[in-house]
Amino acid sequence: MSTIVVRHAAAISPEAPAAVRCPALFVAAPASGQGKTTITAALARLHTRLGRRVRVFKCGPDFLDPQIHAVASGAPVDNVDLGMCGEADIAWRLHRAAGEADLILVEGVMGLYDGAPSGADIARRFGIPVMAVIDARAMAQTFGAVAHGLAHYRPGLPFAGVLANHVGSARHAELLRVSLPAGMRWFGAVMRDAAAALPERHLGLLQAAEIEDLDARLERLADHLQHTGAAALPPAVEFPAVPAPVIPPLLAGRRVAVARDAAYGFIYPANLDTLRALGAELVFFSPLAGELLPPASDAVWLPGGYPELHAAALAANTGLWSALRAHVAAGKPLLAECGGLMSLLETVVDRDGAAHAFAGLLPGCAVMQKRLVALGMQEAALPEGRLSGHTFHYSKTETALVPALRARRPDGDEGEAIYRCGALTASYVHFWFPSNPAAVAALFGAAGGCAAQLGAAPGGGVSAAAT
Repeated sequence: MSTIVVRHAAAISPEAPAAVRCPALFVAAPASGQGKTTITAALARLHTRLGRRVRVFKCGPDFLDPQIHAVASGAPVDNVDLGMCGEADIAWRLHRAAGEADLILVEGVMGLYDGAPSGADIARRFGIPVMAVIDARAMAQTFGAVAHGLAHYRPGLPFAGVLANHVGSARHAELLRVSLPAGMRWFGAVMRDAAAALPERHLGLLQAAEIEDLDARLERLADHLQHTGAAALPPAVEFPAVPAPVIPPLLAGRRVAVARDAAYGFIYPANLDTLRALGAELVFFSPLAGELLPPASDAVWLPGGYPELHAAALAANTGLWSALRAHVAAGKPLLAECGGLMSLLETVVDRDGAAHAFAGLLPGCAVMQKRLVALGMQEAALPEGRLSGHTFHYSKTETALVPALRARRPDGDEGEAIYRCGALTASYVHFWFPSNPAAVAALFGAAGGCAAQLGAAPGGGVSAAAT
């Protein structure tokens, strides 16, 4: 049995409003690549076009799947993860959604029982019935054995049934259906359809804005589910009332510039909500479109994304990099995460081996690798306070800069390097702002006070920031 570490983002009050009931379904699978995202998006689009208000959540720290689900459902998508977000944070978000939606969908992460805590832990904790999506391309009767294992591996899981994905024919579907254990619900079969598949790249699916025919694909996917058991509303789940966290307006009157485009698109909607709740005025700008730093910016956030895919265009925006250097020299806060960190270095070497000059605010270069460099949850004990987050990147940073500190993994081992220079904070870690709004306010509101200094790595050599 895995141990769940609960991080309370809000206290549970006995005076909280009443519990709310809403149909809900947890979409899981035995492994990654089974089709959870396409089925979840198809369900969201199907029920939306039936006139229902759908709210979708994504289990885990994913940035890309929520973009797809937001288009499919027409509503923002929040992440839910017991390790990164905490139980109370998830509880109040689900309760809020239940009060305004006709259906809640939660897409799992990896396999149903993978990770500690896992998607199964969320389904059990909140009583959300689980529909398992199983890729049936290379199986027949074994389908039933996999379904049986998913349903019974851990007692107490509210298992609802299974849906077969990538099925070859009606005959194939029937073989799968009759293989199920007695009493297990058959949600139906989705036939193979390459034209409806969602395109991918090295970090996962393409960003929603990059898929020109996304709506057509979603409609086609929804059509596949129109006449299956998945088209019916699942049972209602009771979501206990949990109050939203009380966030004081610590950033009132401060203007925060946020880079947002195809190169810097890894932004949790909950992070933006947290900044707004803190009172910040958010101003978005596109480095990729050649835009400069918005005037009168008190702080800047360069989130993660794909700067390596747009390196030539970003390198040409020399005015932005000059403005960022002046911003930091004036002692104003700058938070750079993952792709943002890469952009502050002197050069970025893309997947073809070409080097591109970037901001030069930090010494060194980021070099794209052929394989994943780091993946997993992280937690950082910053001077401003403790923040949770995660890391997921294919680049490796080579720099003579000494880290101010390092994040920690859930097992206590050393995690990503975090660099501080004045009010500049840069790391591969993507922070979850709701985990500590006061710390976020300090990161974006204080003009200085962070003690890290530029310096050579031990021995004068070049150190790798990636873990």
